[in-house]
Amino acid sequence: MSDTATISFRTDPAIKREAKELYADMGMDLSTAINIFLRQSIRENGMPFKITRDNPTSIEARRQAENHSGESFTSTDALMKDLLDA
Repeated sequence: MSDTATISFRTDPAIKREAKELYADMGMDLSTAINIFLRQSIRENGMPFKITRDNPTSIEARRQAENHSGESFTSTDALMKDLLDA
């Protein structure tokens, strides 16, 4: 009897290729990476990372744009200075 089980799933070929390259650069194969993901999911009792729809910074920027409450500038130079100082 085998000590392993087989899991089969579908994914985009480009995603598979990129993931294989990523994990190969990290010294592991795709199967090992998936096993790490599954083990960490069990350890966390859920997804091993936070799943969000948008970055909080993006949400805040959109809120400011919609409410016209963000910073405003009277010139391009002032805008560029603010961007470069950030």
